[in-house]
Amino acid sequence: MNRTIASHRPAARMRLAATAAVLAFLLAACGKPAEEGHKEAEAKKDTGIQLSAEEATRAGLQVQAIQPQNAPDIVSVTATIKANQDRWARVAPRVEGRIVRVMANLGDTVKAGQALATLDSVALGESQSSLRQAQAAQRMAEADYQRASRLAAEEIVPRREMLRAGAELEKANAELAAARDKVRLLGASGGGDQTGFTLRAPLAGSIIQKKATIGELASPSEPVFTVADLSRLWIEANLTEDLLAKVRVGAPAAVLVAAYPGVRFPGRVTYVASVMDKDTRAIPARIEVDNRDGRLKPEMFATAEISTGTTGAPVLAVPDGAILLLQGQPTVFVQGASGFEPRAVEPGEKTGGRTVIRSGLAAGDKVVTAGAYALKARVLKSQISSEH
Repeated sequence: MNRTIASHRPAARMRLAATAAVLAFLLAACGKPAEEGHKEAEAKKDTGIQLSAEEATRAGLQVQAIQPQNAPDIVSVTATIKANQDRWARVAPRVEGRIVRVMANLGDTVKAGQALATLDSVALGESQSSLRQAQAAQRMAEADYQRASRLAAEEIVPRREMLRAGAELEKANAELAAARDKVRLLGASGGGDQTGFTLRAPLAGSIIQKKATIGELASPSEPVFTVADLSRLWIEANLTEDLLAKVRVGAPAAVLVAAYPGVRFPGRVTYVASVMDKDTRAIPARIEVDNRDGRLKPEMFATAEISTGTTGAPVLAVPDGAILLLQGQPTVFVQGASGFEPRAVEPGEKTGGRTVIRSGLAAGDKVVTAGAYALKARVLKSQISSEH
């Protein structure tokens, strides 16, 4: 029995050795690719996006080393763009008249004094008739005075006749002046038997409203045209009580609208109301901005950023355009030794076209401030390739 067991031991040892060799070979075969894959992953992790100088120029890449800066204290309020009420005019006739000709259209740019429409008026005709009567009466009174003066000098008539004729002449002159003023105030473009008059633009600007139709009757109570100078606009905002102590007349401001993302229209605070609105519990304020290029339109909604003149604690901030979403996470691209790398950040408040970074960046980091979308496209392309 013992000899049988002893005779089987060498065979068992040989089988165990063979099994161990096979396991070692399999482990080595499986472990080598895993190790190589790990090294490749690490290499990819340590390598950023590489761009040649030509590619960077074509993408418009700009890099800026960020440093802590004292952030300006800026208050941001919603606002509405309005026309400048000091450069706004409603054009209506001074007397009722029928429109016979229209020379201006909605949206036209007009000069001060430019003809807008011609009207025919019965009242103007009556005034012209009164003017002619006053002219005739004045001529007769002047002739009577000249005759009375000659006769009084020759002592043919008493001196009181000359004085009476002089008084009549003064009265006729006054009535003639009044008749002329009435015709002029009614808008007559000339003398004679004219019954028509012309509506003219009182200031240079754009026609933003028109209610002139040939044949319709126009009255002083209803404007026929509205002319507004839109080269300077008012940005009307409401300040809450906590902002009242910070905002001052003359403070620099900037206006942003959705129609032009990233564009800041500079302006200045020109008015802060002295009385609070009892309904809104806010204080109206006004910012004036230049609009000679015509991009801003009345009644557009806007965001107004007003500088308070004070500064806060040093913070790291990047231009608003440097931050983009990558897989739903606010991200910036940072230039490192191995190329451009995406880095997730936590953005804070926006001030003056820059966004404060609460975490994710350190002083001295070289952040891509322009052209980041080209880098984002590279990242998305590499992700799609790896998935396939």
